[in-house]
Amino acid sequence: MRSNAPNPSEEIRFIASVLEHESSAIARIASGVDDTFVSAVDLIVQCADSGGNVVVSGLGKSGHIGAKISATLASLGIPSHAVHPTEAAHGDLGRFQSRDVVIALSHSGETEELVNLAAILRQDKLPIIAITRGDTDTHDPSSLQRLAHVTLKVGVVDEAGDGSVPAPTTSTTAALAIGDALALAAARRRAFSHDDFRARHPGGQLGSLLRPALELVRFRAGENLPIAHESDTVANALTSAAQVVRRPGALLIVNDSGELSGIFTDSDLRRLVLEDPSKLDTPIRSVMTRDPKALQPNATAADAVTMFRQYRADEIPIVDDNKHPLGLLDVQDLIAMRLVKDDS
Repeated sequence: MRSNAPNPSEEIRFIASVLEHESSAIARIASGVDDTFVSAVDLIVQCADSGGNVVVSGLGKSGHIGAKISATLASLGIPSHAVHPTEAAHGDLGRFQSRDVVIALSHSGETEELVNLAAILRQDKLPIIAITRGDTDTHDPSSLQRLAHVTLKVGVVDEAGDGSVPAPTTSTTAALAIGDALALAAARRRAFSHDDFRARHPGGQLGSLLRPALELVRFRAGENLPIAHESDTVANALTSAAQVVRRPGALLIVNDSGELSGIFTDSDLRRLVLEDPSKLDTPIRSVMTRDPKALQPNATAADAVTMFRQYRADEIPIVDDNKHPLGLLDVQDLIAMRLVKDDS
């Protein structure tokens, strides 16, 4: 195998054409979505609600796509596992139970091992969802289509590229997109929530982003979070805050109703002292930042990250439904969890 001399501009056009080819295929599928897709979602939801598993099977590249579809289903609260069609014929048929539904992937619809498996499962009355190319030029359904209860057609007849390397590309991308759509539609119908998702993703950045922001707070009202009143002078507020051994980089200020009305940060203090030290004796309401952006108690770490990026705030108050301070989230907590980067 000999490499061709690179031509950057030609290569850029080629790469763009591959992406356009694949995106066009998905767009064609989207324009043809009909009740057949709803029927497939029906089968998946009925299976999950009855305690069954969505068993996904395919050979070769289709098998890899099937494994990813299965993983997506499982992450969305729909029990699922992948079974290799050849292994099924050598003992793994026991993985299929009467309450299961099967997603079978074969672009041609004629993959021998998968068709044989589908024929056995059809006899066992297991519902089969086929993801396949669809009718050929002869308009004759494939063997897999004839065995399936529902067929979702990929419709791809040519793969991306210049035709010199007919590797599965567009067809597998389209099949994966169909699988993602089924999984999300089924999860949506089953009212799968962010809390459900977080329970299945306790580790990694994804799980961290879904944690309640209040769980990340080190500085809490009534414990180690200094809170000043609007009428306090800056000096008095700082004296009270100094009683906390390890205080945050900001003071929260409340009004007569105990509602958060302002924030005064260490950066505000430095600017104040450099500008006019005598202002330390003025009421803190005259130098605080009024009506700071705050998070609600049900906010997630992802909400905190969004607020940090949008407003570039190093400290984010968390308040209850009555705007009473509950805690203060420091950006260093998000940096420590690698949810945001330290740009300092």
